[in-house]
Amino acid sequence: MDANIQRLEKLENDTRILYNNGFAEKLDEDKVSIQLTNLNTEKVKALNSIEIGYLGLKTLLGMPAKDTLELTEKLTEGQIEANILADTGFQYQDRKEYQYLELAKKLNEYNIKRYQLSYLPTLSMNAAYNKNAQRNTFDLFVKDGDWFTTSFIGFNLSVPIFSGFAKDARVAKSKIDLRQTNNQLENLRNTIDNEVQQARINFNTAQNTLRFQKKNMELAEKVYNQTRKKYEIGTGSNIEISAAQTDLITAQNNYLSALYGAIVARIDYLKSTGKL
Repeated sequence: MDANIQRLEKLENDTRILYNNGFAEKLDEDKVSIQLTNLNTEKVKALNSIEIGYLGLKTLLGMPAKDTLELTEKLTEGQIEANILADTGFQYQDRKEYQYLELAKKLNEYNIKRYQLSYLPTLSMNAAYNKNAQRNTFDLFVKDGDWFTTSFIGFNLSVPIFSGFAKDARVAKSKIDLRQTNNQLENLRNTIDNEVQQARINFNTAQNTLRFQKKNMELAEKVYNQTRKKYEIGTGSNIEISAAQTDLITAQNNYLSALYGAIVARIDYLKSTGKL
């Protein structure tokens, strides 16, 4: 917008000079002034939108509105120059939701083992050893005093016989849970494959769109400069230069939209492959 405002300011000045020297009409100068006023108005709206955007970002970050927030990065083509599509390999384990399901699968497997082990007999052992002294007087630490020793060792063998089929039901339920988790993992793999392919196609398309819109913007700028030169030497009309200015602004907006779309598509691709 600043660059376009500078162009229109120069055009307005040139048109005024042409008008003062009788080579242009007052209508031509007024048309350029209207365009300049409209563009300045759009700039004010854009600045207000940026300020509102900062307030919204502060809200998302949990920052007080009175605090200062400064963004250090800008939207540039350099952010998408790296050919991330060349890296065709990715791992499902990079996705957090896949990690959660794998953990659930391990827990289900442990559950099955836990219930299956409950069928086994259990053997336990306990032992005790102690000494007692029986006295009429408090001479427990007399060297020649009598002490009475008691000790025992015990074993307990528990053999499960019948538990009302509760153990069978627990094992069967755990196996069903494991199969469900395996099905969820398979569905998630298919979903991730689909997301990656879609994100790859969208990013590739966004890159091509960005290249086309950049060339179109450069061409529109050349057309505008040539039209302005024709107008300055009196071989072009105000209608032509107004149309060229409109085409240039449209091409610039399309380029910025394509740039933003390409960066968003890049982020979507990184998210789909678990790299973000």
